[in-house]
Amino acid sequence: MEHKILVVDDEKRMRTLVKDFLVRQNFTVLEAGNGEDAVDIFLENKDISLVILDVMMPKMDGWQVCREIRDYSKVPVIMLTARGAEQDELKGFELGVDEYISKPFSPKILVARVQAILRRSHQASEGILEIGGIELNRAAHEVLIDGKRIDLSFKEFELLTYFMEQKDIALSRERILNHVWDYDYFGDARTIDTHVKKLRSKMGERGNCIKTIWGMGYKFEV
Repeated sequence: MEHKILVVDDEKRMRTLVKDFLVRQNFTVLEAGNGEDAVDIFLENKDISLVILDVMMPKMDGWQVCREIRDYSKVPVIMLTARGAEQDELKGFELGVDEYISKPFSPKILVARVQAILRRSHQASEGILEIGGIELNRAAHEVLIDGKRIDLSFKEFELLTYFMEQKDIALSRERILNHVWDYDYFGDARTIDTHVKKLRSKMGERGNCIKTIWGMGYKFEV
């Protein structure tokens, strides 16, 4: 399957560098030099597989572009930024950014991240997620850990699905509530902690994949 990638950066040199590396891996690349053009191109092309997006741009910055895209699509987004500040990173994840890469970066690493994200989203579209001995089958609503089936409640299953889809991404409790409980939840965030605790115990040793980030939330990593 041929993937189409939108590269958005106001520096032509940077766009060309990224494009050259992606084209070598048989990706089709569209380019935009500012945020407004990026949104227009995205809306005109319904088959974009992934967006690589610079934060600092004229007319409309990367955050705003990401917001606009998220109104229409869950397409994977990689943010490029010169700032490695933690609050920027958290802001990006709150907006649904999939990866966050600080400039300067290695184009080879960027391409590897692109390939990993597209592989994950392809697996997700097929309904099967498989990471580190954990196999989750959406259609069958079944989870196998090292080949053994485990029984999860509906919410535990949804929670594990979300964690696996957002592998290696720091997730705030608010974001988890909004995605898994599917509405703006104003109740007690400890609901999540309770579900995570049960989920971890059912997963046995593999429960260690769900890491606690103190004062924020959780991260799924293998």
